[in-house]
Amino acid sequence: MPDIPLLSGQDGARLPAIGLGTYDLRGADGVTAVGSAIDAGYRLLDTAFNYDNEGVVGRAIAQAAVPREALLFSTKLPGRYHRHDLARRAIEESLFRSGLDRLDLVLIHWPNPRQGLYAEAWRALVEAREDGLVSMIGVSNFLPEHLDRIIGETGVTPVLNQIEVHPCLPQDDLRAANAERGILTEGWSPLGNGTDLLRNATVERLAAARGVSAARLLLAWSVALGVIPLPKSATPARQAENLDVFGIELTSDDLGELADLATSGRSSGLDPATHEEF
Repeated sequence: MPDIPLLSGQDGARLPAIGLGTYDLRGADGVTAVGSAIDAGYRLLDTAFNYDNEGVVGRAIAQAAVPREALLFSTKLPGRYHRHDLARRAIEESLFRSGLDRLDLVLIHWPNPRQGLYAEAWRALVEAREDGLVSMIGVSNFLPEHLDRIIGETGVTPVLNQIEVHPCLPQDDLRAANAERGILTEGWSPLGNGTDLLRNATVERLAAARGVSAARLLLAWSVALGVIPLPKSATPARQAENLDVFGIELTSDDLGELADLATSGRSSGLDPATHEEF
């Protein structure tokens, strides 16, 4: 089992340097998949209210032969529940769905800037943490102006900001903005789902030179940048392979070649400045 480094966040929080994405893992097969990931060594498990699988992740945690305190259950508040009172009830619902006695980490899934209620949602998360429902709070897909608003209005800084990050979309400016505010960066779609990264000639060449898969090289790139990647797989062998990335060293020349892959496009097409998630 790999020794996963821990990264330090706000208020002394310690988070694993890699986690499991669980989107679309549902039902009994989902419980089995998340359980095998825990067995492989994953300790950070990322879900969301809108993934409709908080119960799956919670059940896998309950069945795991790993102490509860060793596992980090992370979920996300959807846009339709940004109003303060609705946000509080949705957080409680996530707790009930999971079957756990607390939520380790809750994020606001998207800022929904046209709706403009994300500061209300943030205040609800702050209060839920104060009331002991949640241990850590953060955000997802927030831009610097969104971060500054919630920090300015509450004095509370998110522990992390989960954003789309991969060599085609390295998010240099946003990662720097997170770091300037003491916010960790967590990366969704680290393998560039929707792009050709896994078949890119540069990625394949650098991976072959190290005797690793393209996926492992891309995850090692995230780790080298200090990003917490969230690869998703339901296959035990692939789950284990995706964890085995901390010994892969990338040189400055390697990072430069991968930086040349950056484009202006998003694999998802979802822009936090305009996207409204409900």
